[in-house]
Amino acid sequence: MIPDIVYEDNHVIVAVKPPNLLSQADRTGDGDMLSALKEYIREKYRKPGEVYLGLVHRLDRPVGGLMVFARTSKAAARLSAQLQKHDIGREYLCVCEGEIKEPLHLTDWLLKDKQKNHVAVVPEDTPEAQKAILHCTPLQDNSGLTLCAIRLETGRSHQIRVQMNNAGHPLWGDNRYGHGVPGQQVALWGYRLTFEHPVSHKLMVFERMPEGGVWERFERKGSV
Repeated sequence: MIPDIVYEDNHVIVAVKPPNLLSQADRTGDGDMLSALKEYIREKYRKPGEVYLGLVHRLDRPVGGLMVFARTSKAAARLSAQLQKHDIGREYLCVCEGEIKEPLHLTDWLLKDKQKNHVAVVPEDTPEAQKAILHCTPLQDNSGLTLCAIRLETGRSHQIRVQMNNAGHPLWGDNRYGHGVPGQQVALWGYRLTFEHPVSHKLMVFERMPEGGVWERFERKGSV
């Protein structure tokens, strides 16, 4: 796999993760984004031995979009601190079932079953439940589907898929939380990424729009 690099310097790499690729290696042994980028660095710069590359954040396996990785431990620490303070902006596009006419501001409590890798909306007083907040802006509707922009205030596992399904608008093609069927690709994409550069402190802004599949129903051009 040849990574799709959007930006690269001595401190960070911004790249596009394809749908259905792991962000980081797991027990399945399947290919993953972090390993592919390490191999890219090793070959490009002819680095011997182990290559350092810090995973700053993740995207669910079925989800594609922009990710930032740290090339030094100092950059990793500073970007992780931004993530913890919610200073890294991650915005998504998704296609939801049904018509959404007004913005949605959703606050739920989520509980993850780690053995089943499944997240559910639960009452606030449920032990180990985590608060999840997202803001959904409808952009365009077409044939019973709505293209939406999503901004997260929290970064919970499967958050967008679970909260939108709980709101009555599951994501198109979502086999786990919606009505997807085998062969469909969940319509969720990390299209915009913003962060402060860990060394120059410059505001970094990146966008990449999804292509093909159900996205072709919504011919939006340029920024959303």
